[in-house]
Amino acid sequence: MSAPSTGGASRDGYGSALLKLASDPRVVVLEADLGKSTKSCLFRAEHPERTVSMGIAEQNMMLVSAGMASSGKIPFASTFAIFTERAFEQVRNGIARPGLVVHICGSHGGIHTGTDGSSAQSIEDLGIYRTIPNMTVLHPCDDLSAEELTIQLLNHDNPSYTRTARNKVPRVYTEDNVSEIKIGKGNVIKEGNDVAIIACGVMVNEAKIAAQKLSEEGINACIVDMHTIKPLDGDLIQELARQCGCIVTVEDHSVIGGLGGGVAEYLSRNIPTPLEMVGVNDRFGESGDTSDLMSHLNIDYNAIVSASHAAIKRK
Repeated sequence: MSAPSTGGASRDGYGSALLKLASDPRVVVLEADLGKSTKSCLFRAEHPERTVSMGIAEQNMMLVSAGMASSGKIPFASTFAIFTERAFEQVRNGIARPGLVVHICGSHGGIHTGTDGSSAQSIEDLGIYRTIPNMTVLHPCDDLSAEELTIQLLNHDNPSYTRTARNKVPRVYTEDNVSEIKIGKGNVIKEGNDVAIIACGVMVNEAKIAAQKLSEEGINACIVDMHTIKPLDGDLIQELARQCGCIVTVEDHSVIGGLGGGVAEYLSRNIPTPLEMVGVNDRFGESGDTSDLMSHLNIDYNAIVSASHAAIKRK
């Protein structure tokens, strides 16, 4: 069993948060044969009496979680993002429809996973869970934000889905400022007024690199960590549209239904604004080195720079 890393893998933040939540006796953890990979193994090692290892039975895990929630427990259930999709009907009808508060974590989401290949790279999970009524959808960008958001779920009134990542990225937050994060509120990482780059997950770091490249060209980009995909922070989006006049969304997810789709829905209904989306186009991923895949699928910092130029031209 591995301990939490000092790097920025969001799955490590999820694991460390479970340990911090253990002081509440209502917290229980369920896993589907992947506790080491999702980091729920850290809770299991300290509190085996409150951990249920379901084996490769994701559908059953969701319904057992629902039963526990109906009995006053606060279940945290985790597996790979792609395998949570096996249990969509159980999440919809067994958890969300009766309004039971179960917190699901899907690790190893997106093509950032790399060599696992397209069968394991969920690029549709955020869109899937966005469609479920009253479901909160989170995608933290590093280990510290993942820990903070998971801890906040203890007192959250709705069921949730959190996507975490396997690979480490540079930390966006520090121990001193991570408490600024709040579920449902986007967080401005860098101020700017030429273009607003709204990113989530591992792509927040790519957005920061892109912003530096743009600054060398005299373009001042605003960077937002939109860690909460649902409910989306409409007030912030409206403010960014007025302040910058154009927006770029950035996600390691299909451009259909995820962060870009949510922002597009809001803008079209409230404040029509030029929008460019950086994300996986209508295709599956493939096996390869993470940086090579991001370049190949046109979702790296270079793609963000190009999209920013395109958005600015459309003002």
